[in-house]
Amino acid sequence: MSAPAPASAAPLQTIVFGIGEELFALPIAVVREILDHTNAFRVPNAPDWLIGLCDVRGLSVPLVDFRTCLGLPTVPPTVATRVLVVEAVTAADRPLVIGLVVDRVLDVSTWAAEAIEAVPDTGTAWHSRYVVSVLRREGGFVGLLDLRGVLDGMEAVLTQSTAPGASVVAT
Repeated sequence: MSAPAPASAAPLQTIVFGIGEELFALPIAVVREILDHTNAFRVPNAPDWLIGLCDVRGLSVPLVDFRTCLGLPTVPPTVATRVLVVEAVTAADRPLVIGLVVDRVLDVSTWAAEAIEAVPDTGTAWHSRYVVSVLRREGGFVGLLDLRGVLDGMEAVLTQSTAPGASVVAT
């Protein structure tokens, strides 16, 4: 569990997006770009959360169904469905580019230190793996995600999911 940010901390800029009725955020520094949803090249025998591969400016990028990662049912894409192309640092300290498929992107938000809170103990396990802080917003809360936590356990599959000669790992 993460402690709230100190009062002197710099404001946090995030991309806020929705999965079902819930709102989540990622630090803007890890988001390369936001794309419209596109059909993916299916990877044989891939896990349920791996939709397939898409081409992003000449790079083979694995598409991850973030709904499935959160234990929610898969839904067909809509006109609001977006792909957040993000760059994470793997456990081996190598950059990994993936596309997170989300239901909708809301905005870019800046959070003051007093709006960032520790995740309360709810008795469930999912928050400790994905959500590192709760961001207070008028009308509700936004879960601040830890991208490394989201990718925990996926890394080996993601780095092996590209066609020969292609790479999802940026060099």
